[in-house]
Amino acid sequence: MADIINLLPDNIANQIAAGEVIQRPASAVKELLENAVDAGATEIQLIIKDAGKELVQVIDNGGGMSETDARMCFERHATSKIQSIDDLFQIRTMGFRGEALASIAAVSQVELKTRKKTTDLGSYIEIDNSVVRKQEPCQTAEGTSIAMKNLFFNVPARRNFLKSNAAEMRHIVDEFIRVAMAFPQLQFSLTSNNQQLFHLDKGSLKQRIIAILGQHYNARLVNVKESTDYMNVYGFVGKPETAKKTRGDQFFFVNNRFIKSPYLHHAVMSAFADIIPADSFPLYVLFIDVNPEHVDINVHPTKQEIKFDDEKVMYAFIQATVKHALAQFNVTATLDFDLDPSIQALDAVSKPFTAKQQEESTQSPLYKSFTQAHQAHMIDKSNTGSNLKHWKDLYETSSQQPSADRYTVAAYTEEPETRPAVTYESQPHATASVIDERWQDTSTDQKVPVQVHQQYILSQIKSGFILIDQQAAHERILYERYLRAIQETPMATQQSLFPQTLQLPPADALIIAEMLPELQALGYELEPFGNHTFVVRGVPADIQAGNDQATIEGLLEQFKHFSDLKVNRREQLIRSMARNNAIPAGKVLSSREMQNIIDELFACSMPNVAPGGKFTFISFKLTDLARMFERGN
Repeated sequence: MADIINLLPDNIANQIAAGEVIQRPASAVKELLENAVDAGATEIQLIIKDAGKELVQVIDNGGGMSETDARMCFERHATSKIQSIDDLFQIRTMGFRGEALASIAAVSQVELKTRKKTTDLGSYIEIDNSVVRKQEPCQTAEGTSIAMKNLFFNVPARRNFLKSNAAEMRHIVDEFIRVAMAFPQLQFSLTSNNQQLFHLDKGSLKQRIIAILGQHYNARLVNVKESTDYMNVYGFVGKPETAKKTRGDQFFFVNNRFIKSPYLHHAVMSAFADIIPADSFPLYVLFIDVNPEHVDINVHPTKQEIKFDDEKVMYAFIQATVKHALAQFNVTATLDFDLDPSIQALDAVSKPFTAKQQEESTQSPLYKSFTQAHQAHMIDKSNTGSNLKHWKDLYETSSQQPSADRYTVAAYTEEPETRPAVTYESQPHATASVIDERWQDTSTDQKVPVQVHQQYILSQIKSGFILIDQQAAHERILYERYLRAIQETPMATQQSLFPQTLQLPPADALIIAEMLPELQALGYELEPFGNHTFVVRGVPADIQAGNDQATIEGLLEQFKHFSDLKVNRREQLIRSMARNNAIPAGKVLSSREMQNIIDELFACSMPNVAPGGKFTFISFKLTDLARMFERGN
């Protein structure tokens, strides 16, 4: 029987590996910038053409490579960072696995020029589809210049899956900002299609934040700095007035490596919980220095997801550090114990902490729970039973008491098998009958709709009643209105008496620039003002003017986190705008407003579902009610 298992050729193996490491041009940008940082460069240039599809080039003035190293760096798992297995647990460099350049060379055409300071001539290498086409000495500046051309030229299917130039450029800018933010002591520049987008001079962290995110943050940053034996946290958070409706100004760095951590993000959000709206996101740029032994950064090919050996300690420390910083700068209310003599007179303050008391405290289970590694979440429950017994009795007593009202929902659902099932009509064919029945009522008073819990609208029809979700219904109304504006007649624009200046993060500015034609058809009048800034001269006539920035930020937030990737950009924009401007649950509506929603909903081409597929209303028939109340018996 013939053998069937064979080793893959190197070029195929490299292309498979490249699928994990190089997913789009921004992936190559990240790897090449990190290599330049590891090379000890002080000046790093990033040059982009055609959103990275034609060219991604990084030029640095770092240490450079010898002729042999220049050739070896394109081999798989070739690295200068790891010598033994122990080095994996002491990683302080950006790259270490030796996969990046091999993966880039497998899916593009690469040109490398490099020279060490100690040599007069450098090395020039051309690689095409993992094959070295040329290697020769050359004259070049000290450092390294590496150009990646025609990404995925040999894997057309992968190239077809790349997004639009604007979308790919957003990802490139994101990766550039993350590296530049982590190393403010280095000079960075980004040029796209011969136009310089960023020039970041060397400086402090605060200067780098302002250079990237905008001058308006200059007086709105709060310094954060706390140190312990286990970890150090430093950086800046924005004052509450800088919080936005959209994400994008949140950065976590562990040992100067950008990471994504919803868990730690929640720690910062909880520190801001009482001083910003629940749907807003504060600015923060926080650096965590921790011994590499406590961190595993090799859990994901992009190294942006990492694991800590004790996440609960990290969470508590970051939350407390941010809260302390906000209190220290009078952003939140604080307690000043020096002002109250009665507190100063307490034994806990005035008397010394004796050696005997200290020994007793350190032997307690509570003290050990918060000082031993991995034990911050442990609570000794051995002595809590008696103390909590009366709470348990109170709960059990209250839960066993019969309800005073035998006609409650709980009473109704005690015997589900004996009760009729509640049915409702949600199919499209039911909609026509509902529309026909709405005006067949004889009593004018019975036509007045009723709002239920500031969330639903109850309206009577001939065969029963309908219950409308006010947010979903308004979303359907706005969606069809915006769709007509895009396809047929543009919406009217309400000119702003005092135009507002909209300062956006670089990636968000690229989104707005890409969508300007569609936004204009929808009634927005935006004018680019340079440096990621737009002037808002007008908004759609049906939107209340005055808070234009919050409206556009909310639209951006909906658009960036749109879940259905199967629809095109224009459809995403229309749905996002409808969702952002729809009447929310909890808003009190007048009878006239409710009636307008009902009339406009049933004038829609598809009134029974919202754009995302949720039902806008449910209809209940009198026959269903009769069965529920056993009127037929």
